[in-house]
Amino acid sequence: MNQRNRVCKREIKPSKAKSMAKEQLHVLSALDTAKTQWYHFTAIVIAGMGFFTDAYDLFCISLVTKLLGRIYYHVEGSPKPGTLPPNVSAAVNGVALVGTLAGQVVFGWLGDKMGRKKVYGMTLMLMIICSIGSALSFGHTAKSVMTTLCFFRFWLGFGIGGDYPLSATIMSEYANKKTRGAFVAAVFAMQGFGILAGGLFAMLISAIFEAKFKAPSYEVDPVGSTVPQADYLWRIILMVGALPAALTYYSRSKMPETARYTALVAKDVNQANADMGKVLQVDIEPEPVRLPKETVKSFGLFSKEFMHRHGLHLLGTTSTWFLLDIAFYSQNLFQKDIFSAIGWIPNAKTLNAVSEVYRIARAQTLIALCSTVPGYWFTVAFIDKIGRFTIQMMGFFFMTVFMFVLAFLYDYWTHHLIGFVVFYSLTFFFANFGPNATTFVVPAEIFPARLRSTCHGISAAAGKLGAMVGAFGFLFLAQPQDKAKAEAGFPAGIGVKNSLIMLGVINFLGLLFTFFVPESKGKSLEELSGESNEHN
Repeated sequence: MNQRNRVCKREIKPSKAKSMAKEQLHVLSALDTAKTQWYHFTAIVIAGMGFFTDAYDLFCISLVTKLLGRIYYHVEGSPKPGTLPPNVSAAVNGVALVGTLAGQVVFGWLGDKMGRKKVYGMTLMLMIICSIGSALSFGHTAKSVMTTLCFFRFWLGFGIGGDYPLSATIMSEYANKKTRGAFVAAVFAMQGFGILAGGLFAMLISAIFEAKFKAPSYEVDPVGSTVPQADYLWRIILMVGALPAALTYYSRSKMPETARYTALVAKDVNQANADMGKVLQVDIEPEPVRLPKETVKSFGLFSKEFMHRHGLHLLGTTSTWFLLDIAFYSQNLFQKDIFSAIGWIPNAKTLNAVSEVYRIARAQTLIALCSTVPGYWFTVAFIDKIGRFTIQMMGFFFMTVFMFVLAFLYDYWTHHLIGFVVFYSLTFFFANFGPNATTFVVPAEIFPARLRSTCHGISAAAGKLGAMVGAFGFLFLAQPQDKAKAEAGFPAGIGVKNSLIMLGVINFLGLLFTFFVPESKGKSLEELSGESNEHN
C-alpha cells in the first residue's frame, strides 16, 4: 500500500489505454487492501449521524400523533379523547415517507451525475431546516397547523431520502473489501440509536411536563386532561431532531470525494490518488494524466447491457426492500396501536395527554432497547463472516415464523402480554439482524460506480413505497372488524390478528425474492459490478 505509483508524464496513446486502465485499478486496489484506520470510524460517525437523525425524525411522529389528536381534534362530550381523522393521520404519518421516496430517487441520481460530495451536505441542511420548521408549524386552526406540519415533513423526508444512497455509497467506496459490509451496516445501525433516542427523549420531556403541569385523566376532566403546555411538548420532540444533524454538518462538508467516483466516473486518476492519500494516509505519487473516456465500455441504466448484467440484481434489491418495509414500517409506526390492542398501554381515557405520550414512548423504547438496536449490531458483527445472503434469508425466515406465531395464537397472547412482547421483539430483532440491514448494504456494492448511487436510490425508493403501503394500509387494516370498536372516523378493518397474518405472508415473499440477490462478501466493488472486466 505504501508503494508509489509512477507514471511517465507523456500523452497516452490508444495502444496504451489498456495498461493505463489496469494502473487505475491498481490505485483502487489500495482501498480494498487498506488496513482499518481511524478515518474509517470517523466516516461511520459522520455518515451515521445522518441516519441517527433520519430514524429520529421518521419515527418520532408516531410518539406524538395521539397527542396531536387530543390537542387539535377534541370533541366536546365525547367519551374518548380526540384522535386525528383518518385522512389527517395518514397524511401526518405518511407524508415524510413520500418525501423520502422522492429524495432517494432524485439525490441518488444527482450523486452519480454531480458526485457524492457535492450533494451530500445538501441533504443534511434540508433535514436541519425542516426539523425546525416541523416544530414551528403555525396557524390558528387544526387544518392550518396540520397543513404546515405536513409541508415541512415532506421536505424533511426529501432530505432524509438523499441520505440513503449517498451515505451507503460513500461508505462502501471508502471501505476495504474485508470489512466493507460491517462499515456500511454500522452506518445504517445508527438508525437503531435514533429510534432509541427518540423514545428516551420523549420519555424524559414528557416526564418533566407531567411533573410540572399536573392534569387529571380524560374520564375525570376531558378538557383539563390536556394542559395548554402540551402543545409545546410535541414541538420540542420534533425540533430536537435538528440537533445531531447540525453537529455533523461541518464534518460532512469537509469529506473528500470518493476515489472510486473520481477515478471511474470523473476519470481523474490524479485527483483520486491525491484524495486517497489524504484519507488513508498513504503516500501516493500523483499521476498527471486522465484515463481517456473512450477506453471504457459504458452502458446506461436503461440499456439492454444493464438489464443483461444487473437486471435481476435490481429486481432482487427493489423487491426485497419493498416487501421488508411493508412489515417493518407497519410495526414501527403503529406498534402503539398493537400495544393498545393487547392492553399494554392503558385505555386512553384513563390517562391525561402527557402521560399517554410517556406510556407510548416507554413501550417503543423497550422494543428498541431489547431487540431493534441489538439486531443492527449483530449484523455489523456477522455480515462479513456469514455473508449478506445468509443473514437476509435467516431474517426473513424468522420474521415469517414469529409473525405467524403472534397471529395464530393472538387470542392467547391477549392474556399473556409478556409472551406477546417477547415474540414481537424477536420479529424486530430478526428484521435488523436480517433484511433491514442487508437491503441497505447490498445495493451499495453490486452496481457500477457510475450507476451505484442511482441504483441504491431506486432500491431504497422501492422500500419507501413498501413503507407507505405498510403505513397507510396497516392504519386501516388493523382496525377492529366491529366498526363500533374502531377509532373515530375509521371504517372497520380486518383486525390486528389478520393483519399479522398478512405481514407473515409478505415476509415469506421477501425470502423467495432474496434468491435474486448475489452474495458480495469479500469481493471488490469492481469485481461485483463487472467494472474490472470493462477495463480489459
